[in-house]
Amino acid sequence: MTRRRFAALVAALSLLLAGCSPKYNWRDYASPDAPYRVMFPAKPATFTRTIDLDGMQVAMTMTAAEVDGATFAVGAAEAPDAARAQAALEAMQLALVRNIGATITSQKATADTDRATRDVDASGTRNGETMHLVGHFEARGKRFYQVIAIGKKDALPAEQVEQFITSFKLP
Repeated sequence: MTRRRFAALVAALSLLLAGCSPKYNWRDYASPDAPYRVMFPAKPATFTRTIDLDGMQVAMTMTAAEVDGATFAVGAAEAPDAARAQAALEAMQLALVRNIGATITSQKATADTDRATRDVDASGTRNGETMHLVGHFEARGKRFYQVIAIGKKDALPAEQVEQFITSFKLP
């Protein structure tokens, strides 16, 4: 094989491999702070801050990854009791929907004595950009979680959002 052919082959393979580089690099994540697992589409970062949910101050740990301007995040916190954890779900949903000036396009809620869930799909505008939010909010005992994908409508492929949201698992 001549040097030119070899160089051309290497260049062609490099282009081929670069074209195959996945935008979504899914990885399994087990939280060290709360009992959940989820698949993130990129390497996540974690931070904790105190937030106010309808007068209840909690330390929420957020773990998030970003792909092309879309954010995929899980927030976890603990309330003083199960009733306040369930009440936190609506407060979190409302805050996120208000943040993008959204209108809820669909929502579903379930609840029993020790578990509650809320699922929401909303669209709105933030900084002049059309935004889309898909969220799953869940309370189990005193712990509560928000699992969200948020970003410009065209930056949130439905298949990727579904993979992220449905990958969230509690023991």
